[in-house]
Amino acid sequence: MSTGPDMTTLRTRRVATARLTQQITEARDAGEPVVFVHGNVSSSAFWHTTMTALPDRYRPVAVDLRGFGGTDPLPVDATRGLRDYADDLTALLDALDVGPVHLVGWSMGGGVVMQYLRDHPAAVRSLTLLNPVSPYGFGGTHGVDGVLNSADGAGSGGGTANPEFVRLLAEGDRGEDSPLSPRSVLTTCYVRPPLRPAHEDAYVESMLTTRTGDDHYPGDSTASDAWPGIAPGTRGVLNCLAPTHFRVADLHLVDPKPPVLWVRGEDDVIVSDTSMFDLAHLGSIGAVPGWDGTPAQPMVAQTRHVLDRYAAAGGKVREVAVAGAGHSVHVERPEEFGAALLEVLHSA
Repeated sequence: MSTGPDMTTLRTRRVATARLTQQITEARDAGEPVVFVHGNVSSSAFWHTTMTALPDRYRPVAVDLRGFGGTDPLPVDATRGLRDYADDLTALLDALDVGPVHLVGWSMGGGVVMQYLRDHPAAVRSLTLLNPVSPYGFGGTHGVDGVLNSADGAGSGGGTANPEFVRLLAEGDRGEDSPLSPRSVLTTCYVRPPLRPAHEDAYVESMLTTRTGDDHYPGDSTASDAWPGIAPGTRGVLNCLAPTHFRVADLHLVDPKPPVLWVRGEDDVIVSDTSMFDLAHLGSIGAVPGWDGTPAQPMVAQTRHVLDRYAAAGGKVREVAVAGAGHSVHVERPEEFGAALLEVLHSA
């Protein structure tokens, strides 16, 4: 089995910034900068194939977020939502001195680039969201406008992670004896079965770079009187995605408004209106006990609602739904994703 894409055109280096030292992978020093931001429990390695396919007109740069890959594992202050990551990205782009950039964010990285757009709209040439987290965070809300199920965000945050997956991740498990091993989660949740990714071993190694614990993945949690009995803490990855900490529903207010491309796999089981990682949906199908009727989070509908408002306010938005693909369209359908990406890059 291959251990990764052809790296002959890619190089990795660490860049000292005003906030921390970050590891990046890049292909060339010239061209319009296209910056790729990975998702949770992964690293920039998931972008390598996409990067090598970009024409010479563009300068692809993929960053490892803090606590992933080769970037400094500084703790994550979840009370700032995804701003620790977005501010790290700002510091990196300042250090690289690249000027306005095309941003591409996958999953949690989609939330990071949405936050960056909210804070620095004039610095964004185009925004590509690939199976992005909802603008209302992950878990604990209902309705297209992201109403909290409980004031404390119950049903979201660090306590929602499966402890067995966290244990196997921390132990560096590379097998697939358990359905909760990183490899099994990759092949059943990151991509739509029965696909086995061409660079599967490299992606598993990428997942295993994830730092674990209260300051990283999954983060801490608190008890709640509301079902399912857990609410977000203040530290770590899953808490920075909690709807009590992260909310970028006002993207329609940014000025200027760069073009937005939204690509999603129609069979995504992670970011979905019926997500297999949303405790409310799992409760509705009997997988989490004591369900009290708390509605599932309509993640895709929420993203569409926010982007529809962006379009109504004068922004250009294109949605591409890929049939038969899951959470990682760039891995599962690289040609289709690449074509859509080039279209928005050329139009910006």
